[in-house]
Amino acid sequence: MTIKKRGFASMDKEQQREIASKGGKTAHEKGTAHKWTSETAREAGRKGGKAVSQNREHMATIGRKGGKNSHKNTNSNDVNES
Repeated sequence: MTIKKRGFASMDKEQQREIASKGGKTAHEKGTAHKWTSETAREAGRKGGKAVSQNREHMATIGRKGGKNSHKNTNSNDVNES
């Protein structure tokens, strides 16, 4: 069974982008668009970080990936002989 896309989803990406752009411009003209300040961005980042860090399994996965990437180009045969 194929699900047929309707409305916004049925448009090609360029049409979607054009309509979204018009909506954003209109919101700014009306003064109803959200305006980020450094403080509101900082607070949003804090909230996101707090939510993500509560999932310990996810954080452990991130840590493992970071560790593997930071040691990806090291060679165990390299010894610093000073």
